[in-house]
Amino acid sequence: MKPGEGDHTFPRVELTFASYNIHKSVGLDGRRDPERILAILHELDADVVALQEVDRRFGQRPSTLPRQLLEEWHWQVAPVALRPLSIGWHGNALLVRKGIEILGAEPLVLPMLEPRGAVRVDLSLDGERLRVVGMHLDLSGLRRRHQVQSVLKHLEECDGDSPAVLMGDLNEWSVRGGCLREFGHGWQVLAPGRSFPTRQPVAQLDRIVASADWRCEGHGVHHSALSARGSDHLPVWARLAL
Repeated sequence: MKPGEGDHTFPRVELTFASYNIHKSVGLDGRRDPERILAILHELDADVVALQEVDRRFGQRPSTLPRQLLEEWHWQVAPVALRPLSIGWHGNALLVRKGIEILGAEPLVLPMLEPRGAVRVDLSLDGERLRVVGMHLDLSGLRRRHQVQSVLKHLEECDGDSPAVLMGDLNEWSVRGGCLREFGHGWQVLAPGRSFPTRQPVAQLDRIVASADWRCEGHGVHHSALSARGSDHLPVWARLAL
């Protein structure tokens, strides 16, 4: 039997997406440890990762994950930074596994009361064009809704339709309400599980949202000895197929 025949269909693309608020690489032990964060990402074994709070907040906002270290761990950094020492925009960065082509990337300006933002990258893999947004939303419920609306409007205005994945720390405590209602028909709002705070997770603040093109093969929260102390959030992941 040839691939694609019979009862089984084979995905054109199957990728693992992950989101992780790394708390500026400072763990629950109070130590800033970028190597630990990279080790946690290695455990996740994701293809595309959205990071939040990756840069320091003041001055030149240098990255807490040095570029050289990221390259040693075989990551590509999506070019969204506007400062030479940073890898992100308002702390948001996107890491892409080597072997996936980065077609373009840009920071997104969101309506905000506090320094929040989003970043977008367009990717190509095996002839398939993909679009990924990483974001860290406001503490204000009204502002969060405005920010989701802004991201969705931006995607509508992008050239060409592409399967899309949006992920990040949405700061949304509601399980199905709040800013999650802004994702209407055509979006799948995944809830990988309780990811905050790390010691005793009670909230599903970290979410992954996929366009209708994707089929979810599985999702979850990454618990390990390292992730239990690496940040105040646990990383979340989803395996998606086209």
